[in-house]
Amino acid sequence: MSSHMLFGRQLSRDTEHRIAMRRNLVQSLFEHGKVRTTHPKAKEVKAFAEKLITLAKRGIGATGNDAGRLKLLYRRRVLSQLNDRRLVDENQDFLTGETKTVVQRLFNEIAPKFVDRDGGYTRITKTADFRIGDGSSLVVLSLVGNLEKPKGTVRKSAGLRGKRYTKRTEFAKKALKAKAEPVAA
Repeated sequence: MSSHMLFGRQLSRDTEHRIAMRRNLVQSLFEHGKVRTTHPKAKEVKAFAEKLITLAKRGIGATGNDAGRLKLLYRRRVLSQLNDRRLVDENQDFLTGETKTVVQRLFNEIAPKFVDRDGGYTRITKTADFRIGDGSSLVVLSLVGNLEKPKGTVRKSAGLRGKRYTKRTEFAKKALKAKAEPVAA
């Protein structure tokens, strides 16, 4: 069996599920500005999101006689890769106003932020959290323009040396505390 022109991660899913999951994660990223997911999923979604932002930037920056046609072309290319959905607020009510869908937010709000930037629109930040079911590490995939801190702390290596060091320091603190306190008889 030939494996030419195949790329991307399988993520233990069939093709339709994988494509739908990738689209949904990108839509959530554009809607909320950040997403908590596993590291392999985040790496896969990051590439797809950056391609869509680049297409939106080209649509915004279209000039000349064919500007209207090019803007429509890039919007249709994004729509063909990303199913559009309406935006909701915290109470799950549909938003009203100029920006009502994910693609409108991409073209009106997200892409104009990155006009001067040539790539690297997203950031993957590792957290100290693990998923309860299978213990996989969780990361925060966020757009670079958002300067909000992710929930959780940065993970430290819990190697053997680190564990020994913490045990020694805890024991030393207990010993000093016990030595400083007089024994009451």
